[in-house]
Amino acid sequence: MQSIPTSSLSAPKKQTKTLRLYEQIKQEIREGVRRPGERLPSKRDLAAFHGVSIMTVENALHLLEEEGLIKSVPRSGFYVCAVTCPPSKTSSSSHIRLLRDPASDPSTESVPVQGIGRIMRRILTEEPDIMLRKPPHLGCAVLRNAIAAYLLRFRGMSVQPSNILIGSGAEYLYGILVQLLGRDQLYGIEDPSYAKIERVYEANGARIERLPIGTDGINEEALKKARATVLHVSPFHSYPSGVTASAQKRFSYLAWALARHAIIIEDDFDSELTFFRKPLDTLFSLDSSGCVIYMNTFSKSIGPGMRIAYMILPDPLLDLYEQKLGFYSCTVPVFDQYVLAAFIQEGGFERHLGRVRRKLSTS
Repeated sequence: MQSIPTSSLSAPKKQTKTLRLYEQIKQEIREGVRRPGERLPSKRDLAAFHGVSIMTVENALHLLEEEGLIKSVPRSGFYVCAVTCPPSKTSSSSHIRLLRDPASDPSTESVPVQGIGRIMRRILTEEPDIMLRKPPHLGCAVLRNAIAAYLLRFRGMSVQPSNILIGSGAEYLYGILVQLLGRDQLYGIEDPSYAKIERVYEANGARIERLPIGTDGINEEALKKARATVLHVSPFHSYPSGVTASAQKRFSYLAWALARHAIIIEDDFDSELTFFRKPLDTLFSLDSSGCVIYMNTFSKSIGPGMRIAYMILPDPLLDLYEQKLGFYSCTVPVFDQYVLAAFIQEGGFERHLGRVRRKLSTS
């Protein structure tokens, strides 16, 4: 009798016996345990060794023959074919190239990790099922309420929580805005501007108009000649230029939008970290026509791992969002939203901002 390898069938239990035997013999051929030209044991011997029926063996051999791994010789049996088989992907763990996570980001050194950790443990203790809950499509009420209260207290912005939409980072919200406002719009952006703004817009099929930025915002002549119907600006500390729009320029932006029935996207990503006195008025606060969408992100103010951003939609655009995109689920887990809400409500966020601003002022 031909030798039978001592390895037993070790495939997942959900596989049929036929497939388990087929995979076993196939692996033996690929790994060179069974060499080209070698005769396989008889059906009866294979069945006895593996504890299966002869019918199971016949079906497995038929699969191997169809794949060209073995061939049948009349009145002699089955033989391994002379084929070059690449090594099985699962034959050796040494072929796995393990990935490495990047080193810790130095920008997170000021983040109160212990304080946030205590909030996480408390919430998990109080609400152990929270990680399995599905968030409301606009975001959890507890976080939207906390953001609205913070904006009123810290920025003097009167915002209804119902107008706040939560998303997983500013870049995600850029894409949502293109879907909301339309790919047929022409999006005016500062030149230079944060590179990912342009890349995300173009990846979503939007057309871009670059508007040169001067010492106090977008050049006035360029603004007048702009063909854009949506204007994406960072009035405070635009990146990478560092330019902050003057009060007059902010009113120019609003007048431009009003005259053209255009939309302004106010990207206020850096405002919390760089002022040391009273914050400048946002375009959203100055707007009386409902043409400004305000957006901000905690990825900048807390740390890049905090993938939570928000935008405030005026009532007409909120209604449009519900009609066009209300089917989307919120992309931020409930647990993350509750942790951030508690961090804001308990004063941890503002204490953190204070420490960062003091550090920046002495650096």
